[in-house]
Amino acid sequence: MAGRKAKQRVEPRLGESGGIRVEARDRPAGGTSQRKPKAKTAKSRSSAPRRRKARGSGGGFLRRTVYWGSVLAVWGLIAVVGIIAWYGVQMPPTSEWRVPERPPNVRILAVDGALIGNRGDTGGQAVRLSELPDYVPEAVIAIEDHRFRQHFGVDPIGLSRAVVRNLVSGGVVQGGSTLTQQLAKNMFLTPERSIRRKIQEMLLALWLEHKYSKGEILEMYLNRVYFGGGAYGVDAAAHRFFAKDSSNLNLAEAAMLAGLVKAPSHYQPDRNFDAAEARARLVLDAMAREGFVTAAQAKHAKENPPRIASRHRVHAENYVADFVMDRLPSYVGAIDEDVTVYTTIDLSLEREAESALVEGLKANGDKYGVHQGALVALDGTGAIRAMVGGRSYDKSQFNRAVQAKRQPGSSFKPFVYLTALEQGLRPETVRVDKPVRIGNWEPHNYSNKYEGPVTLKTALARSLNTVAAQLAAEVGPQNVVATAHRMGISSDLKANATIALGTSEVSLLELTGAYAPLANGGFAVLPHAIERVVTDDGKTLFQRSTPGLGRVVDLHTVAMMNEMMKATLEIGTGRKAQIPGWPAGGKTGTSQDWRDAWFVGYTANLTAGVWVGNDDNSPTKKASGGNLPSMIWADFMNAAHRGVAVEALPGEGLYSPAIAQNPGAGQPSAAGSGGDAQYRDWILNRDGDRTQTGPSRPQRGNGGQGGIGGFFGRIFGN
Repeated sequence: MAGRKAKQRVEPRLGESGGIRVEARDRPAGGTSQRKPKAKTAKSRSSAPRRRKARGSGGGFLRRTVYWGSVLAVWGLIAVVGIIAWYGVQMPPTSEWRVPERPPNVRILAVDGALIGNRGDTGGQAVRLSELPDYVPEAVIAIEDHRFRQHFGVDPIGLSRAVVRNLVSGGVVQGGSTLTQQLAKNMFLTPERSIRRKIQEMLLALWLEHKYSKGEILEMYLNRVYFGGGAYGVDAAAHRFFAKDSSNLNLAEAAMLAGLVKAPSHYQPDRNFDAAEARARLVLDAMAREGFVTAAQAKHAKENPPRIASRHRVHAENYVADFVMDRLPSYVGAIDEDVTVYTTIDLSLEREAESALVEGLKANGDKYGVHQGALVALDGTGAIRAMVGGRSYDKSQFNRAVQAKRQPGSSFKPFVYLTALEQGLRPETVRVDKPVRIGNWEPHNYSNKYEGPVTLKTALARSLNTVAAQLAAEVGPQNVVATAHRMGISSDLKANATIALGTSEVSLLELTGAYAPLANGGFAVLPHAIERVVTDDGKTLFQRSTPGLGRVVDLHTVAMMNEMMKATLEIGTGRKAQIPGWPAGGKTGTSQDWRDAWFVGYTANLTAGVWVGNDDNSPTKKASGGNLPSMIWADFMNAAHRGVAVEALPGEGLYSPAIAQNPGAGQPSAAGSGGDAQYRDWILNRDGDRTQTGPSRPQRGNGGQGGIGGFFGRIFGN
């Protein structure tokens, strides 16, 4: 320590006043002189630090918010991609994706080309976009997806807007699905509400947009979307609600259809027209906003709302459409594409038939205790011109003209008398109307009165049961059955004595068809409604050709039968069925306990049959073939023959009582005789060579095992 220089101690000096004063040399080395700071107030001392602290913490919070928001967004995006990938890998590979075929439609047309109805899952045919007025697809775009032309299948803008609106409203008020997504859902997916389905819907929408053009997507959508009322596709909806082709829709109708897509059941116009009209106004406003129509056009459409057609399915021609669909597979097999079926139905006659039946039941149904009925009419070739299967298709689709089998009563007697004539008897042959006993059976007349000796002509006209029973026993019940089958009855018939009074059940269609040979000169017919079937690309799948059933009754025998059948309308039980100015024949029928009442008759123009009764087989209030059915038949036939040139019944002039005395008269004529040629030409040319018969050939009864009876049995499955 002795060699080191001692550090000089600095002692404070006292001021003159005795206080301590620090001079400059007393300050630490390197120090600078500073002005004495002003004294701070309490407020400044307390607020300054807080301001500095606030400025520092605010900036940090913002930075942290941005940072963690970015982190969460990245992880959210990763999660979304992961979820999409997860549900995406559960779908088949895109190489296997195929747009499913639209369910085939069957378009059923009347003989003049008018639409009878569409059948199939869609209820209408597929239409091309070019076949529609521009405002039809534009209406759908305007209200369902106004950015359809801009987006790529999924619309982020529209989806975001829908999310915001739904959040604000607290419920689902707007959907974010594009038309492409809706199409994808309808074609590929189930209606379930789930994240999985929504993601798959988006993926499929992207695929559709990649594979198809906007026009193709829109066309597929319009042909598949559900419009309510069982109508899938715009054409089905146009027919369902407006009874017209989709190509003929006007602006107001197009707007109403577009409005249905959102909630078909709620807006269905034939159930809730006010709601449908209000929705259509929104569509028109949207179309004007998007520039698809002018404000004036929208205003005009609002002022002229559509007229809703009566529900098409209630009309009686729907019985025909069902009949066609039941038989179509036997002609063309399985249907895997849209087809058009050309039928033999005359819609004007169909309307007359429906009116006659419905109005007849309305006027007299309660009086006679009858609630149901059916009517069918055929021409000389067996073509069905009209078919009404009940008084209301809307209430019951059961076709009583085809599906119901009931006892025909006395309307079966013509087959008994025809058998007798073929065995040598004549209309002037006399039999005695008297109480009879055949085995354990004792038939009675409805009047419980007996007329004694009568001709067969009179006995048939007055529907005398005892004479018919005697004739059946005389000619043999088995021969009567054979005759009926030969004429066209396809049902099983019991060959016993009671066959004379029609105790075996038959359908109205087959019974009416079995009368047709008396109207066309003796040729068998196959009742049919399908004339031709073609695909939409013009390929013919079926074309009716020559029936080839041939002659089943000799022309002279037809002449005798017609002489007897005319008497039923002139002096017998069918007087209420007369057609002024037209030669006509027919027969009444009433089953046991007044359960069924029939009238089947014909002119040279049409053969028609009417049945009335109750579905539960309950007795009527004495409805008989001579009252209600005869009146309905006459109403229809008078309307059907209005303006048609009068024709004589076949065989007119070929039979008279004087000729009948000739033992050779009435025997089967040789094939190719003048009579055969005359009526073969008649049936060939009735409808402009539309249908033909086969070569003339006499046929006899064969018990239904072959010939016409067996043929009908095979056709109808009996």
